[in-house]
Formats: sequence, C-alpha cells, structure tokens
Amino acid sequence: MTPTVELVCVSKRFRGHGEVTALSDASLTVAARERVAIVGPSGSGKSTLLALMGTLERPSSGAVLIEGRDISTVPDRALARIRALRIGFVFQAFHLLARLTAIENVTEAMCYGSISRQLRESMAIEVLECVGLATRMGHYPHELSGGERQRVAIARALVKKPALLLADEPTGDLDPRTGAAVVDAMLSAARTATVVIVTHNPMVAERLDRVITLDAGSIVGDRSGSH
Repeated sequence: MTPTVELVCVSKRFRGHGEVTALSDASLTVAARERVAIVGPSGSGKSTLLALMGTLERPSSGAVLIEGRDISTVPDRALARIRALRIGFVFQAFHLLARLTAIENVTEAMCYGSISRQLRESMAIEVLECVGLATRMGHYPHELSGGERQRVAIARALVKKPALLLADEPTGDLDPRTGAAVVDAMLSAARTATVVIVTHNPMVAERLDRVITLDAGSIVGDRSGSH
C-alpha cells in the first residue's frame, strides 16, 4: 500500500533577517492509517514539518510525497484541491465561525464541491455524533465549552473523510481531562485516516502508534508509542 506521506531529505529554510533553517534533511514515511505523534521542544521544527505534510509549505530542498505524488510537481491550484479533498487540519485555536452553529461550521467545510445541502447536513450530523456532540449541534461557538469547540473543529476536519488528518497542539488550550476526551473523540472518529499530531503532552504522544522526536530542525528519535 502506498504510504500516505513521505519526506525524502527535506529541508525548509525561511528568509528574513538572514536565513533560518527550520527543518534539515528530514526523511520520514508515514503509512496509511498510522497514528504518529511529533514531539520536541519549542522551535524544533514541529509545526514546519506539519505544514510540509499538509502542503501548506513547499520544501526548500528534498521531496514531499502525498499518497505517492510529489507535491513539487503539482500546480498551486491542484495543490489546493488536494488539501480540500484529502487533508484535514485541526489547530490549537479552533478557528470556528462565530456566526454559525456547530452543524453550520461543519457543513461549511463541504462547500467546495457539488454535494447537496441535504447530504452535507446528513454527513455533518453523522460526524458530530461521532465526536459526542449529538445534543449540541444547534449551539453557537460562544455557547460551547473549549472541549466542545475543539470537537466541532475535529468534526469539520473529518467530515470530508480525508486520507490524512493533521493536528497541531489540539489539546494545548484544554485541561488534561478535557484534552484526553478530545483525543479519544478524534481517534475514534478518524478510524480510516492517517493521523499526525504535534503535541507537547507526553500522555497524548504515548497513545499513538509511533513517536517522532525533533530537535533543532532534525529528526532525532523515532520509536513506537506505548499504547
């Protein structure tokens, strides 16, 4: 089976006041349906690695392959379509639209295609039920707790059934108990997706199949989790 993500000798440099190397010569393969944690100190390159996996950034050198396709050969418009159809994103900040209810925030994620409104609502209901929000669908973000808002964000990312789910510190603003419940909901709802989570929380990392450690822009560890 083709891996969901492959990085081959990837480096990423940013230019500002001088040149900064955020990631250096990183090689990594993530198999289909694998669940991977990315850990390391602040500034180690975790978010840059996630952005490259999500095609939000292109590498300065090396190759990033998504489902076997080298993104360096893909035009920007086609790359945006890959993100829309094949990749889901969950961030520490929920990025929900305040004027929309939970179900409307989720259905909004499906406006890119020709899916009927009725089918969009049906799909949104299904995924919101999967993350434990069956009774909160009609509530607005300000009426939801932090954990509930993150569950809406997870549902929004998963409703299009992506091959790859990328989460950047999804429990960072939550207390430990709520964070654990959110991770439970995310992993349960994402059964068919490859999942990559950037986290500072060792309890989250150890629940996954594999833990990748970064330091100073380099991959310095790759081991199995203790789930």
